[in-house]
Parts: sequence; structure tokens; C-alpha cells
Amino acid sequence: MVKILKPNLSLAIGRLGLKNPVMVASGTFGYAEEFRDFIDLKKLGAIVTKTITVKPRHGNLPPRTCETPSGMLNSIGLENPGIDQFIEGKLPFLKKLAVPIIASIAAEESPDEFSILVKQLDKLSGISAIELNISCPNLQKDKLISQDAKETFELVSSVRRLTKKCLITKLSPNVTSICEIALAAEKAGSDAVALINTLSGMSIDVNKRIPKLGSWVGGLSGPAIRPVAVKMVWEAYNKIRIPIIGMGGIMDTESALEFFIAGASAISVGTANFINPRASIEIISGLKQYMADNNIQNLSNIIGRLKACND
Repeated sequence: MVKILKPNLSLAIGRLGLKNPVMVASGTFGYAEEFRDFIDLKKLGAIVTKTITVKPRHGNLPPRTCETPSGMLNSIGLENPGIDQFIEGKLPFLKKLAVPIIASIAAEESPDEFSILVKQLDKLSGISAIELNISCPNLQKDKLISQDAKETFELVSSVRRLTKKCLITKLSPNVTSICEIALAAEKAGSDAVALINTLSGMSIDVNKRIPKLGSWVGGLSGPAIRPVAVKMVWEAYNKIRIPIIGMGGIMDTESALEFFIAGASAISVGTANFINPRASIEIISGLKQYMADNNIQNLSNIIGRLKACND
């Protein structure tokens, strides 16, 4: 009988070392303290914080969320306490977890705000990586940085010079070519790309004839967008060399495996956290079982192993 070795789920993304590839997505997990009574936080591969801005943000007008077929719309508007209060009030708890903390950041007005935030975060030992959220659709802007390859390149290049920490660029699916933007981020020095952020969407109360969200439009997430996300991960995997963090409707082990087989090196669980707070932990266990059942020792033996239908 062939002895099945213990599955190895560890990986590295730039300077970021992870014991397993399962993260929790920004904006769906708060600052982790909210979930401490539901799961053992130390089992996670990494925790991505709720997106932080330079100044505190109150966010968008309510209602901010609504359910849609196989998904949800949200228009939170990056509500957060600002960088100073994050460092003072949120980071101490996160540092105690001994889990890599990825700080998600965004700018309200000027791209220069990314540089301000990176300079502050670069000094903090409790931050393992920085996620550049250049793709949030809920800031009432006509155009996102991640919708322009040149602007993406310039932004990533400017902050790359300010830190040696792992840089992850979070991209939008609301583009003509995801590969063009991913290549721009790679050439600018990003250690990885995260895709996808939410799709722009809208839902209407037909009885009242009003939008269901206070800001009218929002970001669509959940299983409804998973086929789009898997396709974009697969497209990017075949064009870039840096790791991809896949996200978009991951609810369980099977849906997580779709992303790995398409080319993701790691995955991030988002909307599922609202439905099943234990989803991320269950996926970690499920990946180990899948690898054991298929006699796969290393995670790398799954990544990008998509076969043709007639193979």
C-alpha cells in the first residue's frame, strides 16, 4: 500500500509566508475580533483587514446591503476608523493572533493617499503585507484606478518604492481586459494580484419603485459571480508569473478548488463569512482531505492543473 504523506498547504507570496492558502477577504471579516467566538483565528492562512483610509469614513447611506439571487449587493462605502485609530485600536488584537495580517488600504481623493498609508504601515511589525484596494466600486467615482493599465502601473510603482513588504494589488472585474491590468501590476512590482473584487450591480424594489441600496448601485458578490471570477483567474494565470489570490463566490471546498485548478495560488473567502462563519476553517480541512484522497502532497500540484475536456 502506498503511504499517503501529510498534505503540505504552505506557500510563499513574495516575502509573505503562509501555512495554508486560505484567507478571509477584506470587508467581510471586520478586524477579526468580531469572529473570535466562532472560529480559531490562528488556523487561518492570513487575515485581510477591512479597508483602511487616511481619515475616518462614515460610509454610504443606508440601506447598504441587499440579497440577490445567489449573491448579495453591498455599498458600505469603506466605512472605517482611519489609519491612526486602526493602529491604536485594532492592530493590538491582530498582533496577538500570530497569523499574517494583510492591511487593505484605499484612497478617498488622491492616489497620493496610498503613499501616506504605505509609509505608516511599512514601519509596523504587525503587518505582513499590504493590499492595494484600487478596485472598490462603492466610492461614487466615475473611474477606478484598476480600470486603467497606465494608472495601475503608476500607482503600484510609486508605492513599491516605499516598502519591502509584500504588495498585493486587488483588481476589478469591471474592465475590458483583466490581463492587461494584471500585467501592469506585475510590471510595476506587485508581488501578487487579488481577483476579483465585486461586479457593479443594482437591484430595484418593484413595489416601491426605488433602488434597494441607498447609493442606488453597489458591488455584487457571492456564488453568482464565481464563474466570472474563475474565468478571470484562469485568463490571468496564463499571462502573468506572479501569484494570484482568487476570490469571488467561494463557499466551500469544491468552489475553492475551482480557483486553484484555474491558477490561483491562494484564495480569499468573503460573502460566505456572513452565512457560515466557519467556512474558511472548513475549507482548510476540506483541502487537506482532498489532497489526501488524491495522494497529492503539495498544493503546487493542484495550481493551474486544468485539463482539456478530452484529456
